Amino acid sequence: MNNGPLTEPPVAGPEADTLLGALERNRRTFAWKCGGLDSAGLNKQHPPSTVTLGGLLKHLALVEDEYFTRRLLGKELGAPWDTVDWDADPDWEWGSAADDSPEELMELWQAAVERSRAAVAEVLAVGGVDQLAQWKGRGGKSPSLRYILVDLIEEYARHTGHADLIRESVDGLTGEGVPQ
Repeated sequence: MNNGPLTEPPVAGPEADTLLGALERNRRTFAWKCGGLDSAGLNKQHPPSTVTLGGLLKHLALVEDEYFTRRLLGKELGAPWDTVDWDADPDWEWGSAADDSPEELMELWQAAVERSRAAVAEVLAVGGVDQLAQWKGRGGKSPSLRYILVDLIEEYARHTGHADLIRESVDGLTGEGVPQ
């Protein structure tokens, strides 16, 4: 297992490195699509969708914390998630992102990613990707770390597609990944 964040999945490597490399590539591409924009850029919509890059940043910060902190480790979520009335506003992260500065949104997302990396490293230090999460889903079953990683790769891939369209509408930035 690699000690630092992978930038690409290995062509032929261990399963954990392959999954983490794919997730890191998606995170890096997503960060590139959201980077360097002011509030207007992060709040721009691509009609008919109401999704914004700022909303995506905050949503993916929540997803990182939900999947790796709450589900994998079984720990309660911290700020800002612990003060939200999710029953009153189940899509809070999407709408509230417009009130946050670009720096706040990027810092929130980056901090969540760092917590996720630490959670995965903690779990992998004692076993492989077949370990079960602390959380139990529908039917009382716990997902494996493998399942969570695949789910996050899919989540990022889907939302990076949204980010592609929105970012192109903001300033014309296109491409498949951060230039090397």
